[in-house]
Amino acid sequence: MQVAARRRAKRETATGARPAAPVARVRMSGTERRQQLLNVARELFAEKGFDGASIEEIAHRANVSKPVVYEHFGGKEGIYAVVVDRETQLLLDRMVSTLHGGHPRAMLEQAAVALLSYVEESQDGFRILVRDSPVASSTGTFSTLLNDIAGQVEHILGKQFAARGYDDKLAALYAQALVGLVALTGQWWLDARKPKRDEVAAHLVNLAWNGLSHLEHKPRLHIH
Repeated sequence: MQVAARRRAKRETATGARPAAPVARVRMSGTERRQQLLNVARELFAEKGFDGASIEEIAHRANVSKPVVYEHFGGKEGIYAVVVDRETQLLLDRMVSTLHGGHPRAMLEQAAVALLSYVEESQDGFRILVRDSPVASSTGTFSTLLNDIAGQVEHILGKQFAARGYDDKLAALYAQALVGLVALTGQWWLDARKPKRDEVAAHLVNLAWNGLSHLEHKPRLHIH
């Protein structure tokens, strides 16, 4: 035993190697630990999807045991549902907050910028939302979220249509078209990342506001 220990010490001295020190677990409050696990899970679900992620890897990345994850969320489905609910509410709040007051074009510009800003700043969250969720959450799926946003847009368009002599019954159709236009472009832009955010928003508003027959050659935002 002593001979083996001396030989190991000589090898470490010669190579500079040292035994790996165990990683100390950080003491956290229950709230802090829950938030840490959500952050780790959010990153992992965005990277691998629901099926590719596991409780084992969530626990490993958070440097805790699996029972700690089960204690807080009950399992992978539980932590995934909380992650989806939080991201859904965050995006919905951002979008709806832009749709109050001001000129309709300004609201359209602000809504486009709000969604693209979310894509830019919360890439992991958006990747999770646009996947087909295999787990029920209290706020529903991404399509449910888009329908909620479209409902807000429909209310605004209905007033504008009526004021301008258009059939306000078509407001729902146009609302779905506008929200779908921005959302699908956001999914594409998540990976393309060109042009820059405001330029993408300007082109979206250009198409939506002017129509194909009245496209501006060099659209720009009017809110800056």
